Amino acid sequence: MFDFVDYFAGVGGFHAALDGLGGRAVQACEIDPKAAAIYEHNWNLKPEKDVRELAQHPDTIPDHSVLTGGFPCQPFSKSGRQLGVAEDRGTLFEDILKILAAKQPPVVMLENVRNLAGPRQSAAWSRILRGLREAGYRVGSRPTVFSPHLLSPDSGGAPQVRDRVYILGVWVGRDRAMTEVDLDPVVPHEVEQGWRVGDWNIESDVLLPDPSAADIHRYKLGGDEIAWIDTWNELLQMLGDAKLSGFPLWEFAWHERRPNGFRTMPAWKQRLVEQNRDFYLAHRGAIDAWRSRDREIPLSRFPASRRKLEWQAGSGERNLWKHLMQFRPSGIRVKQATYAPALVAMSQTPIFGPRRRRLTPLEAARLQGFDPATFSFADQSDSASYKQMGNAVNVGVVRHVFKAFVEKNADDIAACGPAGTSILESLGIDVPLVSTSVAAS
Repeated sequence: MFDFVDYFAGVGGFHAALDGLGGRAVQACEIDPKAAAIYEHNWNLKPEKDVRELAQHPDTIPDHSVLTGGFPCQPFSKSGRQLGVAEDRGTLFEDILKILAAKQPPVVMLENVRNLAGPRQSAAWSRILRGLREAGYRVGSRPTVFSPHLLSPDSGGAPQVRDRVYILGVWVGRDRAMTEVDLDPVVPHEVEQGWRVGDWNIESDVLLPDPSAADIHRYKLGGDEIAWIDTWNELLQMLGDAKLSGFPLWEFAWHERRPNGFRTMPAWKQRLVEQNRDFYLAHRGAIDAWRSRDREIPLSRFPASRRKLEWQAGSGERNLWKHLMQFRPSGIRVKQATYAPALVAMSQTPIFGPRRRRLTPLEAARLQGFDPATFSFADQSDSASYKQMGNAVNVGVVRHVFKAFVEKNADDIAACGPAGTSILESLGIDVPLVSTSVAAS
């Protein structure tokens, strides 16, 4: 058994993954009281409240072999302001560095949004790598990015596209860490050999038996929502075999003339308006007939985001009720019900068309790799539960990436002494004979 600390712990994705590999959490930290309550309920460990306090008092931190942390993603997310380490939450990473310097666990594993390693966050990415190396941890410059839908069910995969960056380091001392930087990603961003992502099926791989009649109404779509979907279905039928565009369809932009203010729009919006205008002119008869139909809720009363359709179901049946949907600010997104888009900490819960309902919180937990038979939201509200799943790390991916990292770095992990060998032994990896020169480095 090896000991680990679980910081920015959320509801316990890292905990579930490492516990399944023989780890034992000796400390957790989570500032969100709702997430902390779920964590304590499931793992029988009460999280500390603030990692900044722990960084100031490292003597309160138990010795451990692995430090994990899904440090705040909002400063780096595409859905945020992307201020990176310039935002206060982005500087919490510095507290992780203080703890690593004080405790020197053999392995560190961090998780964040893919955008962290993107071009807009190059300064933040470089700062993170430099900080870890100065603390003595060897980390590669090329990011490890992985998603649960790339793994088969037998390997712990789940039908959710959720690319995340995983930063893993082994303690080798500052001199080696600053020079040994040209490393391959821990795992390649590719589908597991022998698996086909098109074999995922939301109904069989995610959905649980419908809740009782007393509860099912909480997840069923309302009258307005059904009307929005039925209205778009009417258009799909009237368009027949006409090719659906690869761009979002904007009903309010379907006019013969360009709208007022067109030339002052940003380039991306001008492009979409032009594409929608061309689409309208090509299918004017069907669109005008569709618009002129009498409805209880006319198109003009639809919310702006429901007058947009993002068809991503390819050649699938042109019936929204046959697919997976999301109500997003960018429109009604439709894709085939193989694997789901990434869960987010906002009200964009996937809708399973054939059952005309949203996924339940436990089904969302299943997308994140939690076992619905043992995991509980501790009687919290649905909205709070969905939020926690949007913020969670995927259990199966953490387990997959961590095992691969330990196998690749067994020699240096063993050189860290008993704290390192406990990791190898727990994972069933033969402990290498460490030479004196390796141990001394």
